[in-house]
Amino acid sequence: MGNKYSGVQIVIHWLVFLLVVVAYCAMEFRGLAPRSARLWFNMVHVSCGISVLVLMLARLLLRLKYKTPAIVPKPRPMMTGMAHLGHLVIYLLFIVLPILGLVMMYNRGHPWMAFGVVMPYAAEANFDVVDVVKDYHILLAKLGYWVIGLHALAALLHHYFWKDNTLLRMMPKKRS
Repeated sequence: MGNKYSGVQIVIHWLVFLLVVVAYCAMEFRGLAPRSARLWFNMVHVSCGISVLVLMLARLLLRLKYKTPAIVPKPRPMMTGMAHLGHLVIYLLFIVLPILGLVMMYNRGHPWMAFGVVMPYAAEANFDVVDVVKDYHILLAKLGYWVIGLHALAALLHHYFWKDNTLLRMMPKKRS
């Protein structure tokens, strides 16, 4: 592996990023589309969320399997600790957020779709659960904007200010 993450880890990282962008856009822009398109926007959002959950679990397993490439030059211990905390927040956020979404959709008690397929749903709606879970889902989604922004800012600071290889470790290989 050397000084970079594995190719699979890099692909998953950037694929999760794209899926999160599409999931956020589906919810943010659905109000601009005709009402008849709302189900399509919801399906895109849910399908992206399920994909993010699966990929984040795979990424977590790969992170446990492969050694993390070293940052050169080595950062101070406090920065390393902050990076570990930041990554923990990212993993938790993008695993818990889709699970909350699935719990919410299931408990609505009516058909819903992911990937163009009707998904299982509760025989009876439980709107007490739906309301609570929806509030947490929305809160965490809004927190996600900040977490993503801080993650990107940290990567850029590492690259341009501290001039280490943090960002380069997660970049695809350049062609010769």
